[in-house]
Amino acid sequence: MNYKNKKTNLHTEIKDLISIIKKINLSKKNINTIIEKIYQTIKKGNKVFICGNGGSAGEAQHFAAEFLVRLNPKVIRKPFPVITLAQDVSTLTAIGNDFNFKYIFSRNLQALAKKNDLLFVLSTSGNSKNIIEVLKKAKKMGITSLSFLGCGGGKAKSLSDLSLIVPSRNVARIQECHLFLGHFILNEVEKNLINSDEV
Repeated sequence: MNYKNKKTNLHTEIKDLISIIKKINLSKKNINTIIEKIYQTIKKGNKVFICGNGGSAGEAQHFAAEFLVRLNPKVIRKPFPVITLAQDVSTLTAIGNDFNFKYIFSRNLQALAKKNDLLFVLSTSGNSKNIIEVLKKAKKMGITSLSFLGCGGGKAKSLSDLSLIVPSRNVARIQECHLFLGHFILNEVEKNLINSDEV
């Protein structure tokens, strides 16, 4: 196929992404509540645990790395305690084999987290069994949960204390929105911690 002569639909895809972002409930109150919760969790010396499946697992690790290292290259700060629940391959496969794949996040949360920590999940469907289980575990442990979801929120919506839902069933668009929102929120949390002399 001669791609040089093939008409691109790139602009259509960009317009679609922008349209979806505009439909997300990005009220100032909602966004500020999420930023404040992450900020207060870290400021008070507690931890943020983050998880997702597939591409969302990659985004969870991406966000954890940027909290632990930094988002902005000109900012020199201490690391923030954000930990991915997708532990090493040995742990994940042992839990999946010995118990059930749906417990890969909840078992790790039970072992590592404590009350007043924060759980941050990413799920395009909101119905992944391991996401549902970890949200249930968080409630039992007194841990606030924050969810980035898609497809109407699925079952995870009712189990989450705070949530941002991307109104789309297109997995790529949902993950792109999650990445954009995560970067914005992380940047605001970082600025708030710097301004409070916590870093």
